[in-house]
Amino acid sequence: MTAEELHPILSKYAESQGIRLNQDRELVMDILRGLLTNAARYGYRSCPCRLAWGTKEQDADIICPCVYRDPDIREFGSCYCELYVSVEWNEGRMEHRQVPERRPKEKRKM
Repeated sequence: MTAEELHPILSKYAESQGIRLNQDRELVMDILRGLLTNAARYGYRSCPCRLAWGTKEQDADIICPCVYRDPDIREFGSCYCELYVSVEWNEGRMEHRQVPERRPKEKRKM
């Protein structure tokens, strides 16, 4: 699968969740390529914006869509990597702020 093929699938999924993919297509395509690279590397689509451990059990919280996505979107209008966003965020009706890392330090690979 390519990023171009994955894009409409995730776009439809996002819409089914009441959210959207970021309208910055270049950014989105970079993230999708990262997801596909991680899928080939680890066997699952871990968030390319975070360092994965390489085991599904340790990375379960950062398999896209990560468990932090919904609270990030509720509070900031976008997820940590800005792949998934609220309609208001995409339309510029809310401030674009940096989303802090919610993943607990003990789960982060440094």
